[in-house]
Amino acid sequence: MAQKVLVTGGGGYIGSHCVVELIEAGFCPVAIDNFSNAVRGKGDIPESLLRIEKILDTKIEFHELDMLDRPGLEKLFKLHSFVAVMHFAGLKAVGESVEQPLRYYRVNLTATMNLLEVMQTHGVHNLVFSSSATVYGEPQHLPITEEHPVGGCTNPYGKTKYFIEEMIMDHCKAEKDWNAMLLRYFNPIGAHSSGVIGEDPKGIPNNLLPYVAQVAVGRRKHLNVFGNDYNTIDGTGVRDYIHVVDLAKGHIAALKKLKENCGCKVYNLGTGTGYSVLQMVKAMEKASGKKILYQIAPRREGDVASCYADPSLAEKELAWKAEFDLERMCMDLWRWQAKNPTGFTTAT
Repeated sequence: MAQKVLVTGGGGYIGSHCVVELIEAGFCPVAIDNFSNAVRGKGDIPESLLRIEKILDTKIEFHELDMLDRPGLEKLFKLHSFVAVMHFAGLKAVGESVEQPLRYYRVNLTATMNLLEVMQTHGVHNLVFSSSATVYGEPQHLPITEEHPVGGCTNPYGKTKYFIEEMIMDHCKAEKDWNAMLLRYFNPIGAHSSGVIGEDPKGIPNNLLPYVAQVAVGRRKHLNVFGNDYNTIDGTGVRDYIHVVDLAKGHIAALKKLKENCGCKVYNLGTGTGYSVLQMVKAMEKASGKKILYQIAPRREGDVASCYADPSLAEKELAWKAEFDLERMCMDLWRWQAKNPTGFTTAT
């Protein structure tokens, strides 16, 4: 029988792509979500999971559950015997976190504390945590290795990731039978090659590429480029963009590493290459064949000039490396957006 893995935030962008890879790798994912980022489909199941069921010809167990609901979590863990948990659930917008810091601390930290305590109670001691490169704060050197100082975060979202990492590390020190993978993402983009699932942010996108794609498809008039006076190749911010499928495969590699009883480990998941905002605009223009209008806006509080990874440790210890280049990322993103101009509300 396939081993069960709990996927928190399983209806969201990264969570749903990881559900695909879990199924492909022979695991049985059980997904939970509270629809704060996911789109509700028929039968109160995330539309992303309904579409995965079609393309993989399978059924996915889903429970609508807010992780602030401790009794609900307890009930779920009594129903299942999980070998591990992949934890994606949480609020995730940098700008919004600056405006609503208390909400971010309450939701992200409380949800994770509930999860860790319930896992401990039910003897589930293997965790893959969706962390972020924002824990590094303003880069002191590039590319960023896992030894780079952490904690000097420039926004509350990054601080919640940092605090959660600290909680998990401390718990693993206290409980020697625990194993945890802290995966520090850089910037996930792209979509499943089928074009059936992808990123569909609610409201105005907070991240660059979904916004660019919506401009290309005609949903938005132009892109705001926040700052063109950074010390970068063209003055715009530079980031490490990674294909979401590569990212999901990194989680499978991390899940397999847990079987070695490895304790708590930290890995960067990125490509090691940085691209500026304007370079990404040009790449999406090429992929879509559309002119993408943009205008320069003031810098956003909490943003840094450049941030890109040294992913060599993950390659060495997880036998994982990002495979897809920038052209493929943009092509897959455009396929998703062109097929689904209004996101998951587009009829299939």
